[in-house]
Amino acid sequence: MKQAVNAIKLGPRARAIVRAAARLINPLILLIAGRRWMPILGVLRHRGRVSGRMYATPLGMRPLGNSFVMPRTFGENAAWYRNVLASGWCVVTYRGRDYTLVGPEVIDYASAAPAFPRYELVQFRLVGINEYLRLKQAPAGWSQPTSRSPQLARP
Repeated sequence: MKQAVNAIKLGPRARAIVRAAARLINPLILLIAGRRWMPILGVLRHRGRVSGRMYATPLGMRPLGNSFVMPRTFGENAAWYRNVLASGWCVVTYRGRDYTLVGPEVIDYASAAPAFPRYELVQFRLVGINEYLRLKQAPAGWSQPTSRSPQLARP
């Protein structure tokens, strides 16, 4: 599959501003993300690829069959994305339920479109999001690797 180039390119200063804003805003968003009545935002729990700690990141996501699809808002440089790729798994809380997901795969707009309402797809296109991450629900009996004992870290 040919991968599209994400239009969102941030320099070091812009990335620092985004990280600072996320440190302030994410704890507030985590109060509503993943709730039964919140179909737009879920909580992605992922293991840090360097620290081994568990992080909770509020993220737009939608179910699609036995998988979940998430827009790659900041492309391949997003820490959550790099952590999920490195570990190969994550846990999402969506509409009040936890799902263990495995097998991260980058997909294009056409493959992701059935998961999202039209108004969200238009917004993604307007800000230049062309790539999405799809993760499938882990098979029954799957258990996460235990090479490090994770600690829950603040986002």
